[in-house]
Amino acid sequence: MKLRKASAITGSLATLALVLSACGGGDIAAEEKENESQAAAAGDCGELNMAVNPWVGFAADAYVVGHLAETELGCTVNYKDLKEEVSWQGFGTGEVDVVIEDWGHPDLEKLYFEDQGGDGSAMEMGPTGNVGIIGWYVAPWMAEEYPDITDWENLNDYADMFETPESGGKGQFLGADPSYVQFDEAIVANLGLDFQVVFSGSEAASIAAFEKAEANKTPLIGYFYEPQWFMSEVPLVKVNLPEFTDGCQDVAQDVACDYPETQLKKVVATEFAESDSPAVDLIANFQWTNDDQNLVAKYISVDGMSAEEAAATWVEENPDKVEAWLS
Repeated sequence: MKLRKASAITGSLATLALVLSACGGGDIAAEEKENESQAAAAGDCGELNMAVNPWVGFAADAYVVGHLAETELGCTVNYKDLKEEVSWQGFGTGEVDVVIEDWGHPDLEKLYFEDQGGDGSAMEMGPTGNVGIIGWYVAPWMAEEYPDITDWENLNDYADMFETPESGGKGQFLGADPSYVQFDEAIVANLGLDFQVVFSGSEAASIAAFEKAEANKTPLIGYFYEPQWFMSEVPLVKVNLPEFTDGCQDVAQDVACDYPETQLKKVVATEFAESDSPAVDLIANFQWTNDDQNLVAKYISVDGMSAEEAAATWVEENPDKVEAWLS
């Protein structure tokens, strides 16, 4: 699939102007002014600053959008590896234009969204199309051998099985990157569970731990989420926590409920949203599925492609979706 390039559009406009002027087709100055206007609309994008938060699904989103912004709109894309809260701080300084995958940060919205009482430096720009599911999971072999372990009320019966040198005589609960949206320490405390949260430190470390637990049939319970390509390789089994209800996570230290399903969304700098950049429409139009994201993430994590190569491959394979975003 070969998409139309901004440079090709500009070249065609210039040729058209020469033909019209040679044939006496109208006011040359007016034609040139019109051509310049259309050329600017076709691809004068400038710089686009995209945060890349530390999980591969986010990188999949960011690099697919960034690839199109570069190749189709003429943008110079700057990818910035930042944790979530730091990304939002960049909206007001001009360092970040786009957070392409937000999992829900009402605390940050109160600081940066005008309609939430914030400084107005950021705003929502619609859903990504992905549905995010955070939860507690065990390796598949455990759910098969101990079926009742997927009910939180039975977890203390198995706590000794999960003990590690790092868990201080309690069962270990494997947290992820501590910068992620997570309430696991509060949930453990408020449900009276005999566990200690030990953070893996990164998505890659959590994946490696679950992979090893399944392969070696060793006990492991921990924080994980979808969309995530790894679920198609090792289908982790979700533990049933007390049902999420509105307001149950409003006070972080009091949380004693499950995580909600979340419609993931795009957040952008207000200044960027109000600019004439053609990338604004691209980001507003961008939507895809969990399967789309997981495929690009697999290209990166399993197939060894760079994020740029993975994005280009997916774009080449999905012309209809891409054309809809560029319309």
